[in-house]
Amino acid sequence: MKLQLSYYLNQDVLFLAQDLLGKVLFTQIDGEITAGIIVETEAYYGIEDKASHAYGDRRTNRTEIMYSEGGVSYVYLCYGIHYMINVVTSVQNEPHAILIRAIEPLEGKDVIERRRNMSVTKPSISSGPGSAAKALGINISLNKKDLTGNEIWIEDQGIRYNLEDIAAVPRVGIAYAQEHALLPWRFFVKGNKYVSKPNKI
Repeated sequence: MKLQLSYYLNQDVLFLAQDLLGKVLFTQIDGEITAGIIVETEAYYGIEDKASHAYGDRRTNRTEIMYSEGGVSYVYLCYGIHYMINVVTSVQNEPHAILIRAIEPLEGKDVIERRRNMSVTKPSISSGPGSAAKALGINISLNKKDLTGNEIWIEDQGIRYNLEDIAAVPRVGIAYAQEHALLPWRFFVKGNKYVSKPNKI
């Protein structure tokens, strides 16, 4: 069942970042549907979070989408190489976002293999945010999309993880965020081989 708009309006981004684990992220591109189970996320807590693009209420052309009502995609290019897919959450003018860091391939595996030029048995096919986005064919053309639409969406297919199955650790690659770099706002499914490194608890 496709997640409805009301799901994304929840103002507790830490809850949603954990709740999205087990949900299924879909894309439909040129008639090809691919999907993966979300197994790793990172929460970004708006203008108060030194790791967030919106920290200090920085509204730019790039970050403006974060200020919209939740339920839209925020895709950006990182280091000029990798696209990153974020789920915008919360209410208007509260720029919360959740980075999808890893997926476990579920549907359209042949298409995913073609995009990544490797077998779905290899964890690196969709481990890490750049690889996860590439596996699902996500690029800047999927920025600012309605997550209840037919190009990119998330479904609840009844996959659940208990709290003891979920690790909460510091986020990756955000040393610039000073003390906020230590916050345990990265969540992943323990023991899932598609989770990006470091995945030791």
